Amino acid sequence: MSDSNSPGWKRGVLIGLGVLAIVLSILVFIHPGMTVATIVYVAGIILIIVGIEKIISGIFVANKSRWGTVGLGVLALIFGSIAVGYPVSTGVFVIIMLGIGLLFAGISHVVNGLGNKESPGWARGFSIGAGALAIAISFLVMASPYAGVVFVSIFLGIALLIIGIEIIAVGAIGKRMQLTSAGGRKINFKI
Repeated sequence: MSDSNSPGWKRGVLIGLGVLAIVLSILVFIHPGMTVATIVYVAGIILIIVGIEKIISGIFVANKSRWGTVGLGVLALIFGSIAVGYPVSTGVFVIIMLGIGLLFAGISHVVNGLGNKESPGWARGFSIGAGALAIAISFLVMASPYAGVVFVSIFLGIALLIIGIEIIAVGAIGKRMQLTSAGGRKINFKI
């Protein structure tokens, strides 16, 4: 479909999607606990669907890893069912695991900053500071998983807000916009 067919409806759809992303970001800021529980619930449903697909494909598609595929499908089905049945408890568990991961990442940054004598002093200091901050946040998250839920929700809300504004800008301008990704790759948005 070419761009000249109906640029008006494409622009309207983008503006509508941008507004929807901004509304969702506001809801995320207002209800951080519900946001994480909803994400866990949706992830649980996805795991159930993937588990069923893996079990069916493992049973009916002959290959070397047939029973491995069935076993992974059963595990996905079990974990998905737990997530759907207990979304809040699963969310707390995931947040605590993220806190533990953040603790190890912080320790790694501190050790790297202290041990890497080849880096400039400012880079080592930044690494140590970032690691110390990560360790402090990890202790906060593990001591109070609700604080972790708030952190996750704030980051998700900010991301949705930025994405919504970008999509509205692309829809309002109606021209190609070029953004640069974190890896330096150029991303073109065209309407």
